[in-house]
Amino acid sequence: MQRLYDFIRRHPTGVDCFWAVFLLGVSGVSIVVDDYGPARERVLLVPVAICLSAVVALRRRVPEKMLLLAILVGVLQLVFDIPPSFANFAMLVITFTVAAVGERWASRLALVCSLIAAGLAQLRWPEGASDTWVQSAFVAIIMTVPFVLAWVLGDSMRTRRAYFSQLEERAARLEREREAQSKVAVAAERARIARELHDVVAHNVSVMVVQADGAAYVMDAAPDQARQALETISSTGRQALAEMRRLLGVLRTGDTRESGEYVPQPDVEQIEDLIEQVRQTGLAVDFKIEGTPRPLPSGVELTAYRIVQEALTNTRKHGGPDAGASVRLVYFDDGLGLLVEDDGRGAAHELYEDGGADGAGHGMIGMRERVGMVGGTLDAGPRPGGGFRISALLPLKPAG
Repeated sequence: MQRLYDFIRRHPTGVDCFWAVFLLGVSGVSIVVDDYGPARERVLLVPVAICLSAVVALRRRVPEKMLLLAILVGVLQLVFDIPPSFANFAMLVITFTVAAVGERWASRLALVCSLIAAGLAQLRWPEGASDTWVQSAFVAIIMTVPFVLAWVLGDSMRTRRAYFSQLEERAARLEREREAQSKVAVAAERARIARELHDVVAHNVSVMVVQADGAAYVMDAAPDQARQALETISSTGRQALAEMRRLLGVLRTGDTRESGEYVPQPDVEQIEDLIEQVRQTGLAVDFKIEGTPRPLPSGVELTAYRIVQEALTNTRKHGGPDAGASVRLVYFDDGLGLLVEDDGRGAAHELYEDGGADGAGHGMIGMRERVGMVGGTLDAGPRPGGGFRISALLPLKPAG
């Protein structure tokens, strides 16, 4: 059944031609069987039936022209006294079609013709010689009703189609705007990450310069110290190179920092201070560290700090007044695990679906960008039983 429906939708003109042939066949039988008077009238009914069948066949391809053809046929019937037949049903069909899909002028013309056609037909071919004008007017009104209903139904379909078209256009526009906002948020967040990584790389390069100067001074007097300084330069350089690789592809525009304004970036050790600040705002936070703490790459430390910061901010914004949170840092052999959970109402799905655009700070977008740049993974969403969970795994080795 669905395949038949799809075929009909793909071939509307073919369907109209089928009904046109059906109308022509029924009209031919009616001309032969019914009493239409002299043979002259029967002969003239044949071209009328052919023209009106053509109206049905081409009604959706050229509705305005078919309306004019139907009006011309109706006028010729009035002038040459060709009585209405079954083929005149096509006038009802073209009235509906023009009201639904035709030009506005054609729709108005169809409405005018619908209002006067039945009256003219009643005057030209009265039902009985003894009928009073009241009876004739009543018959004309009854005959007008189907045409008016056809026009109203077609115009309603036009209005509904226009309404749905506006809804689709609005949805498409909102989707484009949402994508544009998401791209802007991603670009802004990447620029912010680029500035932060720039500070990290600049710090590493500064360390390398200091160590190199120190090694040059003690090269002859203390070769062991010089060798240690060179090892520090080597490890620091590799770390800086890894940060630069992660920085590739990130556009950095509009940076107006001036020299001397650089601020040390937060690291994992400052997470405890961050949690203490959050507790002072009234949010109960349980903080635990599992495993053996050890030095981490600067980019990983910054990412871990920002994830905890954003997660606790979302808890304060969306968790409700009585929400509590817990933060777990787990040191694995090759990675740092982060688990931030709360027992509040949970954030709206826009925070973690479709890129995480929350309509305000785009915090989840930034969180995903940060985790991706250090080669980690992030999972965010509502947890069973209520609340929200953010889980991240950050590699300790620089992503090559």
